[in-house]
Amino acid sequence: MFDTSTFIRLLPELILLVTALVVIFVDLYARRRTALGLLPGLSIVGLALSFLAVFAQWGTREVVAQTLAADTFAAFFKMVAAVAVILVVLASVRYMRARTRYVGEFYAFLLVATLAVYIAVSARDLITLYLGLETLSIVSYVLTGFLRDDKRSNEAAIKYFLYGAVASAIMLYGFSLLYGVTGTTDLQEIARRLLNGDVLVNMEWLAWPAIVLVTVGFAFKASLVPFHQWAPDAYEGAPTPVTMFLSTVSKATGFAVMARMFLVAMPALQSSWTALLYGLAVLTMTLGNLIALRQTSVKRMLAYSSIAHAGFILMGLVAVTTALGQPFNGLDGVLMYVVAYAFTNAGAFAVVAAVEDGTGGATLDHFAGLVGRAPFLAAAMLIFLLSLAGVPPLAGFAAKLFVFAPVVRQEYYVLAVVALINAVLAAGYYLKVVKQMFFVEEPERAPFAVARSMRWALWLMIIAVFGVGIFMNWFAFMASQGAAGMLGL
Repeated sequence: MFDTSTFIRLLPELILLVTALVVIFVDLYARRRTALGLLPGLSIVGLALSFLAVFAQWGTREVVAQTLAADTFAAFFKMVAAVAVILVVLASVRYMRARTRYVGEFYAFLLVATLAVYIAVSARDLITLYLGLETLSIVSYVLTGFLRDDKRSNEAAIKYFLYGAVASAIMLYGFSLLYGVTGTTDLQEIARRLLNGDVLVNMEWLAWPAIVLVTVGFAFKASLVPFHQWAPDAYEGAPTPVTMFLSTVSKATGFAVMARMFLVAMPALQSSWTALLYGLAVLTMTLGNLIALRQTSVKRMLAYSSIAHAGFILMGLVAVTTALGQPFNGLDGVLMYVVAYAFTNAGAFAVVAAVEDGTGGATLDHFAGLVGRAPFLAAAMLIFLLSLAGVPPLAGFAAKLFVFAPVVRQEYYVLAVVALINAVLAAGYYLKVVKQMFFVEEPERAPFAVARSMRWALWLMIIAVFGVGIFMNWFAFMASQGAAGMLGL
């Protein structure tokens, strides 16, 4: 029997699905020039309508089809994903036209990837969670290798696929152990049975390897050390708009599913996974920053920076275990960091894409004297790098405030000191790029123009970076609402 309420709750997902089908249809049957003009606009309209459909459901807490949670936590990540992918589409218009004939397929894959994100962040069942993550992973492999004539793109896709297949198998084995111990795939039921000891007789010990295996799978999705090996090559070899997607939307999804799994399904095992995440946070931010210091490719430098920032986000999950229900409870810090990081990191990679378009590369040498050749790009990159470094009043400062505060409150002083040292290290290699742009002259390189759609994307991200930093209280309120939606506070 047709259920109207289910249809309404699934409307954001249905809008994305229909938009992807329309994009494919237009690409197949419209003239190429007409299609090239319509496809980005159609994709943006579909994503915007999906965003509005999610926002209209803000504040609800329901279960859809017994497997999907319609709560503010899922809604928060869906809205971040929709906005981020709109920015990716804007940044990709000229970039992809110049490099591939298959522009329609590119936008269709982006929409399907966003749909997979929606499913993964809403999943309250192990099977649904796995299907969402695997769909996202498979589409991400295709997008990474989308430039078929580019050797680096193909190599990056193969590496990403091989690492991803192994990580998915490990994660699935962890899911199977959880199911074997508890006899259910429902996350809340898993939590109830673990808390009450209602598990398979003499098999309780299997919960511990299950935590490790599941964490390995999620750590790969979020590019945490030592499961990050795929990220630098994939980020550097993929088309830069795809790198924008992988470093923001895909990474945010990894943290969303990690938070739901640990906080909803495994509260009984908090001490174990907290210790595991603590170690991963220290390793991730430290190794990511140390390797980034040595890079000469700005794109690869930002890839390692992205890995390091994953360690900062993880701090919020470490602190959330003993701070539930309080302001600065750790989980709201994760959400705050995700939204600030999405705009900032996407902006930095968008500048890289524009520089690649104008100069043919993205090394430090290509950024030399950028202020004289493309002053708007140099100013935008300066803003994004300062935000990544955590300088007020930009979004990065608000993000770091909301993860440092719960860590200090819960007396994880060693973690706070390590994070502070890493913030200083990160500022070092960000300043290398600033020095190249503003203080190194390159008279042999000519000025170049920036595509109109790219300018729009950059302006939107600049406004967002300032907006999150200046109006942090409003964004913090939304983040706390999102956290409360999952925790039931």
